[in-house]
This record gives sequence, C-alpha cells and structure tokens, in this order.
Amino acid sequence: MFSIKRELKVNNKEKSYLSGCAGYSRFVYNYGLTMIKESWSFAHVKASDSKRLNEIKKIFTNHVKTKPEFSWMNNYSSRIYQNAFMSLNKAFSNWRKGLTSLPKFKKKRHECSFTVDSSNGKVLVKEGKSIKIPTLGTFRLKEAIPFNCISQTFTISQEAGKWYVSFSVDANIIPEMKHNHQRVGIDLGIKTFATLSNGETLITPPSLKPAKLKLSKVQWRNRHKVLGNRKQGIKASNNAIKYYSKLRRKHKYLANIREDFLQKTTTNLAKTYQEIKIEDLNISGMIANHKLAEAISNLGFYRFRELLSYKQEWYGFLLTIVDRWYPSSKTCSFCGHIQNMPLKERIFNCGSCGQIIDRDLNAALKCDSFS
Repeated sequence: MFSIKRELKVNNKEKSYLSGCAGYSRFVYNYGLTMIKESWSFAHVKASDSKRLNEIKKIFTNHVKTKPEFSWMNNYSSRIYQNAFMSLNKAFSNWRKGLTSLPKFKKKRHECSFTVDSSNGKVLVKEGKSIKIPTLGTFRLKEAIPFNCISQTFTISQEAGKWYVSFSVDANIIPEMKHNHQRVGIDLGIKTFATLSNGETLITPPSLKPAKLKLSKVQWRNRHKVLGNRKQGIKASNNAIKYYSKLRRKHKYLANIREDFLQKTTTNLAKTYQEIKIEDLNISGMIANHKLAEAISNLGFYRFRELLSYKQEWYGFLLTIVDRWYPSSKTCSFCGHIQNMPLKERIFNCGSCGQIIDRDLNAALKCDSFS
C-alpha cells in the first residue's frame, strides 16, 4: 500500500469552499474534545472514550445541527463531521496506548485539513489531471494521476496557501529483477550528507543554503513586528498577516527542496542496491549539541532513514540497521584497530597499520562489513 498526493488547481470560489469544509471539521473536532473533557468531571459515569464519543456524536447530530445558529453546517458534507469524530476517537486511542500526548484543540492557523470518504465503499480514481472526490465534486490537478486506481478515504489539506489531496492505494510495486547482488554501507555526515562504501558521496542540494538564508533574512527584518496576541487582546496587523503568509511560503519552499532531494536519493539507492547498511543515529542526542543542531535539522537524517526503510521493503530488498554503539568511526576498516577520533579530525590515520583514509569513507566501509 502507498499514498498519492497531488496539488489541487482551485479558483477563489473553490478555495473558500474548502476553507469552510476545513473550518467545519475543526469545529466538530474541538466540540467533541470539549464535551469529552467535561464528561470526565461526572464521576458516576463510567464509560470508555469511544462510548462517550458515540453519545456526543448523537447529541451533535440530533440537537446541535438542528439549531438555527448552526444552519451553515448544512452547506457541507456530513462525511466531514463523521470523519472528524473518527479522527478524535483515534487520537484518544493513541493517547491511551501511550503513543501520543493528550489531544489538543485545533487552531485555524495550524490545522487546515479535513477528511471525506465514500460511504458506498471504494471508488475509482481515474488517471489524468482531474479527480472526483466523494461528496465534494470534481477538482483539477496540477500534476496528473499516472494510472487508474481505487480508494475510499481522501484527505484535503492546505499548506502555505496551496490545497492538496492525498489518498491511499492498495497496491505494491513489482521490483526489477537483477542478477547481481549489490551491497553498500552508508555513513551520514554534516560536511558531506552521505558517504557510500564504494567511494561515492552524496551532497546536499546547493539551493538549500540560499533558501535558508532568505528565510533568515525575512525573519530578521520582521523581528520587531507586532504579530498579535489573543490573550492580550492585540490583533495582528495587515502587514503581520502578510508576513505570516510569506513566512509559510518560505518554509514550504525550503521543505520542498529537502523532500525532493531525499525522495530522489532514497529511490535511486533502493533501486540500485539490494542490501543497504546504515547507522542507527541518535538524532535527538546530536541535536542537543547547539553547534550542530541547525545543520542536522536542515539535512533531515531521520526522514532519510524513514524513506529508505519503507522503499527497501517496497522493492523487496534488505535494509540493515547497524547498532547505535558500533564504533564505525573509531575502527580501522583494514586491520580493525580502535582509536579515539575527535569530530574535528576528518582523516583516519590508523595507529596500528598506518592506513590513511577519509573518516566518513572508513565509517561507511565498517558499516558495510557489519554483521
């Protein structure tokens, strides 16, 4: 199973309608969250979160929606509020399992998305530059869907002023059959994004640094701007609203550069090598170093491993995670001698066999030999 995400090509009328749908979903989610928290104060009521939400949903359907002040809800699909309650139920279930924190109220600034589905089962999504979303209608796409597929649930979201639709497809990629078995070890770094055990290096895209610089300049120039404060009753000015919009576009542009690089790189690696070995890096510990935190965050090491993990499985190949405490950077790849290697030393000069090799290449070779 995999997902397809495409940008919608919408006009102002469609934008307003989708914004209303997202607002409806956000209202229902916050309403359900408020009601279930209030129900906890009644000690004599003993019921699970799902049962409480089912009763809240009945109250919302039979009473809240029928009130004149909420007549605007009739302009939107009922599948929106149905999925909003399901999303809230899933959030509480994950919280009870200890997977996430307690669900929080959604805000218009951050949460502008909603989900709809087909109540009659899976529907056909035709190839081409248009898509028919259940209960919403037909929308144009900026990038065509490559093939006919079937799906049931569709999530529409807004990112930096642009609208996207995503849906899952029940299918698997058939990997290309290769006669030779290729294996490689990968060492991730800051100076060079990745070094392969065959000597190949992967560098970060050159456009990433100037994009980050432009973002920093925009933030610095607006460091004294009053951006509003709801608690103090200060409304954001029109220039502040424009600044927020510009800032979102800058962040989205930066994220797109990074994601494009990671997607293309991991796809190429997964298609080329049948066995990949990569270190289990302690990303949270590395970010704790304030001198390296920004560089590590910009590179997206965790996202790189995440993409590589599912793509290797997707193509039917093997990904081996090297133990976090395996001293790949301190061990000579030729004789196995272990020595201290401060981060500032970029050349590994073995004190036993005298071998001189690039630090990252030596670590990649040791990852490749890990068993």
